[in-house]
Amino acid sequence: MYFTLEIRHSIFDFTPTQKTYVTIGTFDGVHIGHQKIIKKLVAEAKKANKQSVLLTFFPHPRMVLQKDVSIKLINTIEEKSEQLRRLGLDCLLIHPFSKDFSRLTALDFVRDILVNQLNTDKLIIGYDHHFGKNREGNIEQLTEYSHLYDFVVEEIPAQDIDDVSVSSTKIRRALQQGHLKTANDYLGYAYTLRGTVVTGQQLGSKIGFPTANIQIKESYKLIPKTGAYIVQAHLNNAVVYGMMNIGMRPTVNGTTETIEVHFFDFNEDLYGREITIELLYYLREEQKFDSIATLKQQLATDKQQALNYLDTAIR
Repeated sequence: MYFTLEIRHSIFDFTPTQKTYVTIGTFDGVHIGHQKIIKKLVAEAKKANKQSVLLTFFPHPRMVLQKDVSIKLINTIEEKSEQLRRLGLDCLLIHPFSKDFSRLTALDFVRDILVNQLNTDKLIIGYDHHFGKNREGNIEQLTEYSHLYDFVVEEIPAQDIDDVSVSSTKIRRALQQGHLKTANDYLGYAYTLRGTVVTGQQLGSKIGFPTANIQIKESYKLIPKTGAYIVQAHLNNAVVYGMMNIGMRPTVNGTTETIEVHFFDFNEDLYGREITIELLYYLREEQKFDSIATLKQQLATDKQQALNYLDTAIR
């Protein structure tokens, strides 16, 4: 089923025509814990004939408050929007996060944003939610303010959100360590890389394994552990499988990290196209081979292992 998602890049660009049901958070990954919150929000809003709204922020607050430029995010804005659209959310507000915004007190945030700007009728949040200057706001203050400004607060208990203690931090760590199955299980979908196909050195074509070189424009996007992966992509309205290498290409003395995908049974020109790669299985770590011939033999082995995996797990 296809849902329409309204996206606004500032709370001030959003003018609700009715009362809204709202949730707040960074929601990086839109993992299975996040999905429970969103599904509850959407279902309750629909039942009450209200608009479901998610307020999130970009840049990530840690990038602004801690100058943590090293933090890598599970989703780009486009990827997050797509996951939220699939869940049936009505409106996504991506508000610019700044130091000035972070100085809003809990009361200012509730009164000026939740009440006056978003016209909140009900706020649904995950457990242990904090907000406002120095994260001073908590569920107790929200409940107090809700009586003052006439809206309802509903906190989803911990046991209802993450029986497995899933978190965006754990997913990032799993991806960086090559534990793809763990990350995908926590996400509830296959981790994706979206980028533009650019011209490479054509080495793959010379040894019988032509590749699409993927360039990702968002510097904050988390690139998983180097190595070989089994992947799939939707190309020309069909699912196409392949294998992907992330790494420095040490066998040919590469100096920059690349993302290269060899698709099975697909030979069309992809240069200049933006494509989304879904990561299904981590095959092996990157390694340096003593010759191009040995590398070619390993790629043939990788391909056969990938085809065997797909025969049992997918097809």
